[in-house]
Amino acid sequence: MEHFAVTVSELAQTLADILAEEMGRSTSFFKETCLPNSCYLRLNRYPACPMHDQMLGIIPHTDSSFLTVLHQDGIGGLQLVKNGKWIAVKPNPDTLIINIGDLFQAWSNDLYKSVEHRVVANPRNERFSTAYFFCPSQDTVIQSGRDEPGGYQSFSYGEFKKQVQEDVDTYGHKIGLSRFLTN
Repeated sequence: MEHFAVTVSELAQTLADILAEEMGRSTSFFKETCLPNSCYLRLNRYPACPMHDQMLGIIPHTDSSFLTVLHQDGIGGLQLVKNGKWIAVKPNPDTLIINIGDLFQAWSNDLYKSVEHRVVANPRNERFSTAYFFCPSQDTVIQSGRDEPGGYQSFSYGEFKKQVQEDVDTYGHKIGLSRFLTN
């Protein structure tokens, strides 16, 4: 597991650097803020569920990180929203899935989008996945670097996480980036 964590950490850093270069931004931002001690790895287990049509493994959400690197087994269940419809992601244990997170969406001023996704339960088989969340330190300020109207106010990752938790506690779900829009 440690080898996997180191490998996906390096991959996430490389991908973030490439995306930053494509935007004309400095890659030093990620090297300075997304250190191994602020990122984390999570093993997800989804037990088989006979009432799968009434249960979700994970409710619809977007990731709060900059990037997420996901490895899933061959069981399936991951779905994402495309054109307002849930689309199943074909499981392939020999590939990795890269999700843009909320922070990257704000940092890029919507050039890159955080995609809503969920996991549906399987009626017969247990499912496993491993997710690496590429995150900055709590005090890192997320600020769009694009000179376009609209967008997001500057906020720290700690402020974002606090607001997300308050929304979950108050409303039962994450509201997310819309809390930080400038208009």
